[in-house]
This record gives sequence, C-alpha cells and structure tokens, in this order.
Amino acid sequence: MRILISNDDGYLSPGIEALANAMRDFGEVTVVAPDRDRSGASNSLTLDRPLTVRTAANGFIYINGTPTDCVHVALTGLLDSLPDIVVSGINLGSNMGDDTIYSGTVAAATEGYLFGLPSFAISLTGHRGQHIQTAAAVAHEVVSRYLSQAENDKQAVLKPPFLLNVNVPDVPLAALTGWEITRLGKRHHAEPVVKTTNPRGDTIYWVGPAGSARDAGEGTDFHAILQQRVSITPLQMDLTRNELIPRLQTWLTADPSQA
Repeated sequence: MRILISNDDGYLSPGIEALANAMRDFGEVTVVAPDRDRSGASNSLTLDRPLTVRTAANGFIYINGTPTDCVHVALTGLLDSLPDIVVSGINLGSNMGDDTIYSGTVAAATEGYLFGLPSFAISLTGHRGQHIQTAAAVAHEVVSRYLSQAENDKQAVLKPPFLLNVNVPDVPLAALTGWEITRLGKRHHAEPVVKTTNPRGDTIYWVGPAGSARDAGEGTDFHAILQQRVSITPLQMDLTRNELIPRLQTWLTADPSQA
C-alpha cells in the first residue's frame, strides 16, 4: 500500500506528522506538503512561476506552492509510482459547510480524487489542536474500514474514486459519542473585513471571520460536531446545476419578442 499525504498547514504542522505516523500501519507513506501555511488556498494551481521541491531532515517533501500543487506535482512526475490512496490533514480547524469551497485541506484530497484515487480529508475542529491523536485515531479507523471492505470488491461500499471529508471533534478519543454520515451545512455570510492601517499609513484589510452556522440541523456536519460525533461527508466535484438545464434550454430557444 502506497499512501500520499499532504495538507494546507505546511510540512511543519504537528497534524501532518501525527497523520503520517498513523498511516504507516498500512504501508509506505510519502509526505508532500506546502512549505508554509496555505490555509484557504482552495484548488488553486501555481502557473506563474516554477515550483521548488525540497526534502526536510525527517524525509517530508515540501514545495513552495499550494496544497493542490503538492498533490498534482506528486502524481504527475515527482513519485516513481502512483499512490493507492491520498490522505490530507490533519487540519487544525474544521472544514464544514461552505468552508470546503475554500479549504486547502479538502483541495489536496480533491486533487487525488480527480486523478481517480480514494481520497480523504481529515480535520480537527479545534485550532489549538489539543487532541490531535483523536483525529489520528479516527483517520486510522476510516482508512482501515475502507481497506478491509476493498478486499471484497463485490461488497465494497466505497469504490474509487471517492472523496470523504472527515471532521473530528477536538476532544479526547473516549469523549467521542459516535460517528455520523452527514451532508454539508451552510453558514451565514462572512463577517465584514477588518479595515486598519499598516505602519506606513497605508489602508489594509483583513478578511473577516467566517459566518456562524445557518443550516446546522440534524444530519449536517455542524450538528454532528456539536454532538461530539465524527462527521463524514462524501463530496463530489460536479458543479452542474442539473435541474436548471431544461429551463435554460427553453429560455434560450424562446422568441424574445414574445416575452
């Protein structure tokens, strides 16, 4: 088993080290991650400059690019063999609801999914990362469940490619109250930007905090986390609004003069 690990917090993050240690039970682990924190980078690729690949003392490979850059470069030339799975994380902070659009953690896993690989994004809901080992244990269990089912292809629930977004409450492992398959909730609009002045007198803006949960009812990732349950959301990348296609076809063929 060959496992590619990445993240958006950077190769020095304690989360990625914990994840790599957990995944070594399953086979050969390769870490390819950004050289620094690239949270919020989403699915962006760096196209305006070359990327530099370096190896840290612990064997982790780091690239001066985005999380998507890291997985893309790994899969298209850096690695001698394609991995069997891609696991991104452990992110310090949740990636739920609308957050998934901006998340570099989810984006790294998405790149693996787009290459046809089983892909997992693992996030710990607390930014302080007090219980990283809880998320590591959950990641271990999720991957173990997939691998055990994959041995019997006819009965396998998860068949590649797939993308699972896993959020873990920042509590001791024993304090988890269960696991839940969820849908993405929704947030209110983000808070206003923070306008201030730098030491040179220039006006600068900090992006404001994410909005509070708007759709956090039963069945959502927000609700599961509030109940101290692990949230697992299957994601897809088809952005087509299919139900609007017939109406748009009628709109396009209608005679404007008859409107």
